[in-house]
Amino acid sequence: MLSLDEVHRVLFGGEELTLDETAVQQVNDNFEFLRKFSAKKLIYGINTGFGPMAQYRISEEDTHQLQYNLIRSHSSGAGKCLAPILTKSLMIARLSSFMQGFSGVHKEVVVLLRDLINHNVYPCVYEHGGVGASGDLVQLAHLAHALIGEGNVLYEEEIRPAAEVYKRLGLKAIEVHVREGLAIINGTSAMTGIGLVNIIEAKKLLLWSCALSSMINEVVEAFDDHLSYELNVVKRHNGQNKVAEMMRGMLRDSKMIRHRPDHLYKELEEEIFKDKVQEYYSLRCVPQVLGPIYDTLVHAEGIVVGELNSVSDNPVVDHRAGNVFHGGNFHGDYISLEMDKVKIAVTKLSMLSERQLNYLLNDKLNHKFPPFMNLGKLGFNFGMQGVQFTATSTVAENQTLSFPMYVHSIPNNNDNQDIVSMGCNAAQMTYKVIENTFEVLSVQVMTLLQAVDYLNCQDRLAPFTAKIYQDVRAIFPKFIEDAPRYADMQQIKAYLMRNEPVIVETVEKKKKSTVH
Repeated sequence: MLSLDEVHRVLFGGEELTLDETAVQQVNDNFEFLRKFSAKKLIYGINTGFGPMAQYRISEEDTHQLQYNLIRSHSSGAGKCLAPILTKSLMIARLSSFMQGFSGVHKEVVVLLRDLINHNVYPCVYEHGGVGASGDLVQLAHLAHALIGEGNVLYEEEIRPAAEVYKRLGLKAIEVHVREGLAIINGTSAMTGIGLVNIIEAKKLLLWSCALSSMINEVVEAFDDHLSYELNVVKRHNGQNKVAEMMRGMLRDSKMIRHRPDHLYKELEEEIFKDKVQEYYSLRCVPQVLGPIYDTLVHAEGIVVGELNSVSDNPVVDHRAGNVFHGGNFHGDYISLEMDKVKIAVTKLSMLSERQLNYLLNDKLNHKFPPFMNLGKLGFNFGMQGVQFTATSTVAENQTLSFPMYVHSIPNNNDNQDIVSMGCNAAQMTYKVIENTFEVLSVQVMTLLQAVDYLNCQDRLAPFTAKIYQDVRAIFPKFIEDAPRYADMQQIKAYLMRNEPVIVETVEKKKKSTVH
């Protein structure tokens, strides 16, 4: 069984995968059972055609070639190759499914998958093709094509024939023994692998959004009660309370956040207050906006990790029960629905970032900063005006991409696949929304740092936000004169994707429980 943390360490920490010997033995026992059990029996995908062609019996002398025909014919993807990190995660997901010992594959399949992962060899898997019903057939066919030594792989940043790379690394391509072709291509591992990366990156985005939301509350000298334990605890949602708690930790020891009783809970004589009694929603309602996103990611992680540790092909070969069970574990609705939810949640996060950015750039709203955070000559210089367009258009793209794939089933395969998940599409669109959102947050970071310099308040920031200021200023110096900013945005985006804010734990007030 794999956890998200273990997947994270393999994907981003360079940790190698090892195979539990007991589990490998179970894979071998499962294969040997199927090899014997399938003799003189009609079993889908072993001695029958596939999908609506399953009514056709395949002669014994053609069964091995059948598996190769399946792999080659379905290696029909289009578009770009998946990013290497997504392909690596896909392979981890496929390996995890096989290691459950219910797929009837020869153990050489799991050994080669392990070796490709550990050697950073990435089969060329194309983005377009999977409908997520009989699994990610097309994407996984390209994986299978490489596993049999015929496809192309990305190795050391070059696309090369798999056979050439295997020879160089001393690896051996797999052979078909019974049903390796169908077993490899018939599952949810592409959408699950992409989904794992999406969860990891979305959780990072949530932390950054909390951090930047804390920082904007600082630079506008907001009141602290909207983040207080007392206000949030009466709303019975875990995510909201977690977000508020994180932000209290991030703002600990800030000299800019104000305590309302010190300013407003006293006798005042003004008829019209220059001070805002309450901040705009994009500042004041951060726990209520990011809280549901937190809860969505927690739930999605459970579903995606559950799928990672599931058997997702068909039929299921159960040597313990002594039987082969036909069904639909390849169907990707679990992942498709969760990816749509994550995609919508992350889009909302990007919308919050855009509104906070707009507040900082619009002097008529904030009454504190120059228009467009322009530190130069007004009218002559442009400050952050240009990059705001990029943030706005990118959020608009996110909003369009957030239409759910889960409800967009199109029957195909001679109507054999009459209701499909489109899970791989959902996962890839979510990946795009996440990448877009890192770009939006990059613009927000740039603007916040300019705001700090305009106020010259570096020494009044909380230690947590001060470190963000220092770290990003090392790669993005303060600017006054106009210059192209696209390279700065790219550098900051890379910084946000590489790093994760370290949360400061807070000591909360504990209230006694009383039954009324």
